[in-house]
Amino acid sequence: MRSGLVTEEQGRLNNYAIEPRVYVMEAQQTGFTSYAEKVNGRLAMLGFVSMLILEALTGHGLIGLLSQLQ
Repeated sequence: MRSGLVTEEQGRLNNYAIEPRVYVMEAQQTGFTSYAEKVNGRLAMLGFVSMLILEALTGHGLIGLLSQLQ
């Protein structure tokens, strides 16, 4: 498999994708990891921008819209 191609036992080319190498981390990471903080920050940015768009389109904030539903 030096060239990146996979062949079967009979020498035919296997056209399926090559599976990536799987690794397992020794130490389990929980809590405030850099990945978790990046995801939380991106979700917060999406929420903030969506609130700005909602207010620009309707002229009311979220609390104003929720109070009008009752």
